[in-house]
Amino acid sequence: LCFRHGRRGTLDLENGNSSQKNQQTTGTPGGFSITNQDCTTKVLLAFGKEDFQSDAFWLACEKLGYECNLARTRDSVLEAFQTKSHEIVIIDTRNPKVIDGESLCRALRALKTSQYTVVVGVVRKGTSEKEDSSIEPMLNMGFNRVIMETSGLVQCMNELLQLYLSDVQPRLQLATAQAMHIALDKCSDVVHITDQNLNIQYMNRSSERFLGFSMKDVAGKSLLETNSVDNKELMVQQLQRGREWEGLISWRRKMGDSVVLSGRVIPVCSPGRSPTHYIFIHESQHMMLDKRMSGTLVKNPELPKGSNNRKGSADMKSISSDGLRRQSIAKLHNLSIEAPITKVIALITSVQDNANIEDIQTLDKVVDILRTTELYSPQLKDDKGKAGDPVTNDLIGALLSSGPSVTPIARRSSSDSGSVSKIGLSRSTFKTANMSHQMKELLDTSLLWDFDIFRLEELSVKRPLVYLGMNLMDHFDVCSSLGCEENVLHNWLVVIEENYNAKNTYHTSTHAADVMQATAGFLERERLKQILDPLDEAVCLIAAAAHDVDHPGKSSAFLCNSNHELSILYNDLCVLESHHSALAFKLTISDDRVNIFKSLERDVYKAVRQNVIDMILATEMTKHFEHLAKFVNVFSIKKEDDSPDVRMLFF
Repeated sequence: LCFRHGRRGTLDLENGNSSQKNQQTTGTPGGFSITNQDCTTKVLLAFGKEDFQSDAFWLACEKLGYECNLARTRDSVLEAFQTKSHEIVIIDTRNPKVIDGESLCRALRALKTSQYTVVVGVVRKGTSEKEDSSIEPMLNMGFNRVIMETSGLVQCMNELLQLYLSDVQPRLQLATAQAMHIALDKCSDVVHITDQNLNIQYMNRSSERFLGFSMKDVAGKSLLETNSVDNKELMVQQLQRGREWEGLISWRRKMGDSVVLSGRVIPVCSPGRSPTHYIFIHESQHMMLDKRMSGTLVKNPELPKGSNNRKGSADMKSISSDGLRRQSIAKLHNLSIEAPITKVIALITSVQDNANIEDIQTLDKVVDILRTTELYSPQLKDDKGKAGDPVTNDLIGALLSSGPSVTPIARRSSSDSGSVSKIGLSRSTFKTANMSHQMKELLDTSLLWDFDIFRLEELSVKRPLVYLGMNLMDHFDVCSSLGCEENVLHNWLVVIEENYNAKNTYHTSTHAADVMQATAGFLERERLKQILDPLDEAVCLIAAAAHDVDHPGKSSAFLCNSNHELSILYNDLCVLESHHSALAFKLTISDDRVNIFKSLERDVYKAVRQNVIDMILATEMTKHFEHLAKFVNVFSIKKEDDSPDVRMLFF
């Protein structure tokens, strides 16, 4: 790239960029007044040497506010174009010995980024006067326009304006249309575009997958011939007037059945003219609900009296959305770490884009199986053709089970008094007794994200877990969920806090209280309230309080390398986390005065115990990204259909 002289404005060395651009209004000879747009048009001049023509185009670009670059060699032209992707490239074809304009044009057209670039060739004045002269060979090479050399500034400005208005702008609109076409193919909504007579001109891939028809099957056919609309005359009347219409349309599928979708139709028309196209849009949530209504949606069975159905966690497997799947996987791909199962699901999802409806349903089942956490656990085949021996089946089932089965928990309610031990649940006065005014004010902010845990450590004389624990567990009504008295919960917190090593620099009861406070902050999020029930919330707080109890101040790797007794006891597997959970339950069931689980039914206790253990074991950092991948692959896909993003669970 060349160095331009100061007479053409302040220019950058090596790249020939003009600094006189992006002005609001530029006055020019001949009465021109051009207002620049937000995106500056970029012009590349490919001239082997400076002359009157290159100077004229350079000054014209300055006057019009265009960004101009000048390159003198073939390689520098290609390098500059690949760097900035100019909208206009002007090539000097007058002297092939200095720069071969024809080969340069072919080289530019060979680049993928030149699809929407306008390439102009400059020829000598006498060329057009020859009888055998024709611009057809140059147009066939890839030139969009051929202009004769001129030294007039106004003429060069006119040429640039014509190039921009008649060539550059239509190409930019074409590029935008192509981007919209790609976006429509990737979106999960059902989209059809028709002409003014409602003949189908376009349908996106979601429509092809959902209805089973390909674009070839429906191209040019009337949308109303095969599909029915309530009050069709009113819809057509509104659309012809340029008004948007909303309503129900019954769509016929290739399999022979029909499905009713709620959507809207948008007319597309220029101001003052009749509509030329109509866009039919049906949101994906209606599509996916209707698509899976035949068998995938699971209705909740009748629950016994006094049971509370989970608000979301047990029902996440009922609805799967292709759109949500792609969004969640795309977010996971943005991470620098990716699990193999994520790659597998991503590959399957990409295959579904071009599959027919039967294959899509089969692949959906494959993905559902891959999302389970027990991929290699053997299961008995459900062979309806064979009755089988029930005793044998029970024995084999017991051998195959990896542990105690956790059945859906029958929640207690106030109407089911027979399932709860008769324990008085009167509130103690711990919340207000033995507390300073400063302590009460601080605990009033216990659910705020910027809660000062170190201030609490100071006010509580290094007993923050008891004070904060009672405050938070009272807020979430943990005593009612567990069926225990408040003094038992208080005793449990005291025992747990006493078993934290105060000599540690980090893993102290202050750290446990800090984690519990953060957990409570997440539990207060509206999205989690819709998913978790009170017993789930209690389990989260209990696990947070006990997750580092009796931490020795050394890592699991250190204990394993030093042959510590804990590493020997737990076979070098999740040493500290196993110790924390085991000791927490050992301390809890050792005395009825601290046993907060005493009143739970056996099945409920099993589920609570398993959840607490799982949450504590999940704090091992070596398993963090494995849990993250499972979370994205399972829960973000299986959430309620009104949840657009997995992160919405927390924010």
